[in-house]
Amino acid sequence: MWKYALSVLVVLAGALLLFPKGDQQTVPQALSPQAELRMKEATMTQDLERTDELCRLQCSYELRRVAGAIGQDGDSTAPKQLSALKQDHPHMEWLAAVKRGQPILPGEAVGELTEPVRTQTQSQIDQAKLRLDAGQAYQSPPLDVNGHRYFVLGEPADDGSRGVLAVVQQHILSQVADHQRKNLRLVPYPAEGRYKIESVDTDTLRDVHVDHPEENEGTSHYHKNQVVVKFNQEPTEAQFSQIRDEIGGGSMHKLGYTYVFESDKLEAQALMAYFRKWNVSYAEPHYLYLTNSSVTPAPSGPGDHTDNQVFQPNDALYRRYQWNLPQIETEAGWSITKGSENVIVGVVDTGADLTHPDLKDQLISGYNVVNRDAQPQDDVGHGTHVAGVIGALVNNNLGVAGMSWYNRIMPVKVLDATGAGSTYSVAQGIIWATDHGAKVINMSLGNYADAEFLHDAIRYAFDRDVVMIAASGNDNSERPGYPAAYPEVFAVAAVDANKTKASFSNYGDYIDVSAPGVSIASTYPHNQYAALSGTSMASPHVTALAALIRSANPGLKNTEVMQLMRDTATDLGSPGKDKYFGYGLIDVARALQAAQPKAAGQTGRQQEASSPGQARLGSSSSWSDWVRSLFGS
Repeated sequence: MWKYALSVLVVLAGALLLFPKGDQQTVPQALSPQAELRMKEATMTQDLERTDELCRLQCSYELRRVAGAIGQDGDSTAPKQLSALKQDHPHMEWLAAVKRGQPILPGEAVGELTEPVRTQTQSQIDQAKLRLDAGQAYQSPPLDVNGHRYFVLGEPADDGSRGVLAVVQQHILSQVADHQRKNLRLVPYPAEGRYKIESVDTDTLRDVHVDHPEENEGTSHYHKNQVVVKFNQEPTEAQFSQIRDEIGGGSMHKLGYTYVFESDKLEAQALMAYFRKWNVSYAEPHYLYLTNSSVTPAPSGPGDHTDNQVFQPNDALYRRYQWNLPQIETEAGWSITKGSENVIVGVVDTGADLTHPDLKDQLISGYNVVNRDAQPQDDVGHGTHVAGVIGALVNNNLGVAGMSWYNRIMPVKVLDATGAGSTYSVAQGIIWATDHGAKVINMSLGNYADAEFLHDAIRYAFDRDVVMIAASGNDNSERPGYPAAYPEVFAVAAVDANKTKASFSNYGDYIDVSAPGVSIASTYPHNQYAALSGTSMASPHVTALAALIRSANPGLKNTEVMQLMRDTATDLGSPGKDKYFGYGLIDVARALQAAQPKAAGQTGRQQEASSPGQARLGSSSSWSDWVRSLFGS
C-alpha cells in the first residue's frame, strides 16, 4: 500500500502545480513536456495499483463464493465448481479446494503450473494453507516469474472448515499498462511505418516524424497510400477506370457518395493533388481515430419515478472504488429514472466483451466494421470499459455498477486490435448505429484532423435526432480534437475526485461539460475489472446521462437534451462557461429532475437551443438515399 500512497502523493503534488490556491486555481500553469509526462506516468501508476486491488478483491470474492458453494453442495462437487471458476477466470491458473488440517489432494485441484511458477509460488501456497487451517484469508505479495506478475490467494468458507487456494496471473496489469501508455499518449502512437501509417501536422498537412510522446500533440495520423474523395459530380464507369489506371490501380471503396481510393504507387499528398482536376467537394487524407481511453431482479422497474430515497447498490466493488457515481449525484438521480430499454446507446469503439457476466445482459446486437463476418468482440479492452461505465448491471452483488440500469448498449466495433480505426470505419459505425436505432452515441476516440468525411456522418446522425457525445482528448492541449469539436457533438473534459481538471484532459472553447475521468473502475475483458483514466472514461458518464434524460422524457430533441445537460451542470472554475470545464460538472439528479415532462423546456438556454438558430449546424438529408442502398433499409 505504501507504493499506492506514494503515487497518490505524486499525483496530488502535480495537481497542486497545475492548480495553485487562490484566484489562479482555474488557470492551469504551463508545464514542460517532461513534467506533463511525469504527471501522466503518475496517473498510469495509480491506475495500475487500483487495477491490482480490483483484481485481488474480485478474486477473493469469487473464491469465497465457491468455497461456500462446495460446503453447501458437498465435497464431491469441488472439481466441477473449480473447473467452472477457472473457465470463467482463466487468469486463475491453478485452483485447489482444501479442508482444515488436511493436505492438498491432487484430485481436488484444477489447472497446471509451469515448473518456474510452481517453484516461485510454493512457499506462498504453503503459507496460504496455514492461514486457511486457522480459518483466515491470505494474499501474497506480488511475485514476478519470467516477467509475469502472479499472486497467491486463499479464502476460507464462512464456517472455516474448508477453503479455496488460487495462483493468479495478472495479465491485466500489463494489458492496462500497454493500453494506458497509448491512451494517455505516453508513447508515440500509432507507430509509424506500421500498416502504412504516417503522421501529419494537422495545420499544414506536412509530414512530421514522431519520435517522442510529447510530439503527439497537434499530430494526426493517416493511411499513407489512401485518400478520401467526395465528388461534386459522380464519375462514369469509364472515368473510374481512367482514375484507377492513372493512380496505379489499388482498391476503391464507396460509402454513400464518398470514396476511399488506395494507390499502389502514389502517396496521400500526390493523390490529393491528382483529384483536384476531377471537380471534387474535397479530397483529404484517410485519417485514423484513436482511443481517448473498458441477474438479480432490480428493485424497481424502468422509468420508476416513485422512489424518492437515495439508493446505494450492492455491487461488490461499488462502495470502495466507484467514487465517480456519487460525485455526479447518480444515486439521487436513480430515484427519478433508472433508464429505459427503449433508449439504445451506441458505443462506437473497440467493441465489447460479449460474455462478461456484468455486462452481457445489457448488450444488444451490434456491428463489426473492422471484420463484417465477426461479432463486435472487444480485443483491446477500451470499449468494454466504456460500456461498463454506461451500463454494467446494477445491484447484482457483482463487480461494478453502471449509471443506467436498463438502457441497452449497442457495441459497434470501429477500432482494431491496436486501438485505431480509419475515418471510413468510424463514419460507417456512426451511420450503422443511427440506422439501427441508437438514440445516443458515445465516441471515446479522436484525432486533430477536421475530416469532412467524418463530419458528413456526424451531420447524418444529428439530423436524425441522435445525441452524440465525444471525448476531448488526453494531450492537455487547447487544440480542438474531432469529433468532439464538431458543433453537432457534445464535448467532454475530465476531472478527478477533487473536481479539478485532470492533468491530461484537453480543453478549449468547444468543451460543453466535464465528468469523472481519473482511475475509473469498470468492466474489462475476460471477466475482469480495471481502473483506467482518460477523457475516454469521462465521456460515457455524459452518454449515460443523456440516455437517462431521454428515458425520463422521450419527447426531448437532441438539442434539448444537450442544452439541458449544460444548464444543470455544477459550475466549476471561472464563473460561467470556461474552457477547462465547459459549463461545469454534470449533475445527474438535477438534469433528470429538469428533464421530467412538467419541468422540461423551462430554461432559457434550452429554449434557445431548439430555436431556428440551430440551422447553422447544417443538414445532410440527401444521405438517406444512399444509406438505403448501402444497408438495404
